[in-house]
Amino acid sequence: MSSLISEHEQPLHFSPDPIKWGDGLIRLLDQTRLPWEEVFVDINTPQEAALAIREMRVRGAPAIGVVAAYGMVLASATLEKKDKRSILKCLVTAADEIADARPTAINLRWALDRMIGVADKVADVGDDIESALLKEALIIHRETCEADLRISDLGASLIQSGSSVLTHCNTGVLATGGYGTALGVIRRAWEEGKVKDVVATETRPWLQGARLTIWELSKLGIPCTLVVDSAAGYLMNRREVQAVIVGADRIATNGDVANKIGTYSLAVLAYENGIPFYVAAPLSTIDVSLVSGEDIPIEERQSREVTHINGFQTTVEGTVVSNMAFDITPSRYITAIITDRGIARPPYDEQLMRVYHV
Repeated sequence: MSSLISEHEQPLHFSPDPIKWGDGLIRLLDQTRLPWEEVFVDINTPQEAALAIREMRVRGAPAIGVVAAYGMVLASATLEKKDKRSILKCLVTAADEIADARPTAINLRWALDRMIGVADKVADVGDDIESALLKEALIIHRETCEADLRISDLGASLIQSGSSVLTHCNTGVLATGGYGTALGVIRRAWEEGKVKDVVATETRPWLQGARLTIWELSKLGIPCTLVVDSAAGYLMNRREVQAVIVGADRIATNGDVANKIGTYSLAVLAYENGIPFYVAAPLSTIDVSLVSGEDIPIEERQSREVTHINGFQTTVEGTVVSNMAFDITPSRYITAIITDRGIARPPYDEQLMRVYHV
């Protein structure tokens, strides 16, 4: 089975590719098994796609958008010959099920709405819906790879030579299926000789930094140091960090950003210590329907993710847990937002719309 990335000859130089399409199924590198094992799982139905997204076998806003698009191809493959209304109803039901898996990342709904739009248009002229949806899913995957490369090139221009860069969660190949967003910027800046090393927060409770970011950086040969989440502020105070860069799951038009829980704290700490705080995300992450971050839905996940580590309970039975997967960083703490169409700076309500409509 060949991967989409190699077919389009994207200059990724990273193995294994985390998202592949072929033989009528999605093949995913199971991120819950990393870094211990590199195991692929086959996804054969839209329900399995939704479950893989919910269980974090695939994660990262752009990546789950790509998988959602392929999930709609799987949904169309199960439909018998029906009239347009019945076909679209079934596809909308499948899209809603996939969307419910992770409500905060706008890329998920964006990709699904795009696929439904194609199905609606194709059904009007009587063309093969499954073929049209596969074509669109491949385009979405390719566009994600291309957007990553543009983000990385633009973002690298902001990194000063000799920088130690701190990042949170995982925003590389695993999170996008392409080159990466925030980690892609770091990777490009490293290739240009600007990055001295990378500081990765462990990112509780799923440890995306410890398990995934360190795994990616190690494969790329980029010097990296793992720290507990709460150590970041002290490192900034000691001037051991020159820039902070993170990804995003949804961006409001005023520049407020929803991202992995802990991002808000890092932004405030960077602001207090006079360190630039950058957000890197594709244009599809901007939600033009939202004026501010106050209206972004925040996913609440199972308490067991906090009370247990690798199956072992770490706290008292019956402990009340708040397990918000994301937080909202107000735009006033963000130095710049790096998109695939340009870099936006304050005032974001003007600058984000400028790059959005380029």
